[in-house]
Amino acid sequence: MRSLFHSLALLVALLARVASAVHTVEVQGQSFVDTVTKKRLMVIGVDYQPGGQAGYKPQEGRDPLSEVDICLRDAIMLQRLGVNTIRVYNVDPTLNHDECASIFNAAGIYMIIDVNGPFSGESINRAEPWTSYHEDYLKRIFGVVENFMGYPNTLGFFAANEVMNDMDTGKVNPQYIRAVQRDLKNYIKNHADRTIPVGYSAADVREILQDTWAYLQCAHDDDQSSSDFFGLNSYSWCGGDATFESAQYDVLVDMFKNSSIPVFFSEYGCNEVKPRVFDEVQALYGEQMTVLSGGLVYEYSQEESDYGLAIINDNGTVTLRVDYDNLQEQFNKLDMARIESLNPTATSIDAPECTSRLITNQAFDTNFTIPDVCPGCADLIENGIDNPTRGQLVEVTATEAPNAIYGSTGTEVEGLTLKLLPNDEANGPSGETTSPSGTGTGSAAEPSKTGAASKITGGWGLLVAVFFALLTAL
Repeated sequence: MRSLFHSLALLVALLARVASAVHTVEVQGQSFVDTVTKKRLMVIGVDYQPGGQAGYKPQEGRDPLSEVDICLRDAIMLQRLGVNTIRVYNVDPTLNHDECASIFNAAGIYMIIDVNGPFSGESINRAEPWTSYHEDYLKRIFGVVENFMGYPNTLGFFAANEVMNDMDTGKVNPQYIRAVQRDLKNYIKNHADRTIPVGYSAADVREILQDTWAYLQCAHDDDQSSSDFFGLNSYSWCGGDATFESAQYDVLVDMFKNSSIPVFFSEYGCNEVKPRVFDEVQALYGEQMTVLSGGLVYEYSQEESDYGLAIINDNGTVTLRVDYDNLQEQFNKLDMARIESLNPTATSIDAPECTSRLITNQAFDTNFTIPDVCPGCADLIENGIDNPTRGQLVEVTATEAPNAIYGSTGTEVEGLTLKLLPNDEANGPSGETTSPSGTGTGSAAEPSKTGAASKITGGWGLLVAVFFALLTAL
């Protein structure tokens, strides 16, 4: 009997583990790779900052991942949209993000977190970077690492965003970006239980783009300062008349074909033509652009810049825009079987050694001597910051949408719930539509019963087999 109880305890432990998390992701060559299945992960994502920069209110204990009902509401809509990744720009490292991170994890959605913030002292000063690289700044960004490194759906950290946006800033900032990346990577190495990639999000300024990528990806004395991935904020594809060539996607493919690290769009979705039709989605995930690892559409919520997929109303309800419908339609067209079968090791290129010969414009920085660790910071990297807020996954029990959601026609979308995906499963396009038609019932589309059954069988079948194996061994 004791053996039976022991076997049942093992089964319960397996159940808890299988239900706990998506697989972590690592970098291999030009690809993000699932550490368990070894399959390539293509980023199918959306930038997420409800309330915009104003949604970051540390003085009130609020940021985009601090309010559970908001995260549940939006995770449901992002899951239905078909995304597997969000980017979150501004987070407070002192807040508890367990519930929100766990909700997105349960939805099969990874997070890329920016370590910087919009307030003074929370980011590198692009005009005088040496004035902002100090102990207090590193305490802040290491706090973000501590806060999010425990979540398996933390895909990576952005060390900086668009710090170089012209030739002047391209002359003085690259060394400091590499210094910050070095410090973050060494902190992760010393204090996290896994490797979490660190990268940079670049502005699409063509006079410095290639040099920015070349400077950040090259290898320099094994000092850990190079980017693990490279994000590009690209808005060159505008409207339904744009083409692969007119948007200069062919130029980007040629530029990054020899990349030693993953490259993806950290923002995309030009809004010069409205509503956006997102034709670029088929190009981005098509056979001509497999050198890139997907991208993140800017952005989920409607803010002053008018890029929103959804309007968050004052009472907490959400009204989807036609942009949401159009993007969902484009995601549903993707050939996921082909995307998921891409060989992550097909292109593995060693990073070139850092040298001035890599730089095409000599007005850009050609000095690869990275600044020393700032005074007092070496101890932080070695021993950790004091009293960090460390995140961990918690059980997700609430799955019903806490607020009403209205389609782009104004009809309420009924029956919205978060689908708790089995362990190891990332979210993706499901083929369903969300906004009810004007003549429809307004009911949400039901998931395929066959598909749902196959997901359950895949996760529980293994457990049943293990259970009977344990019984047989008694």
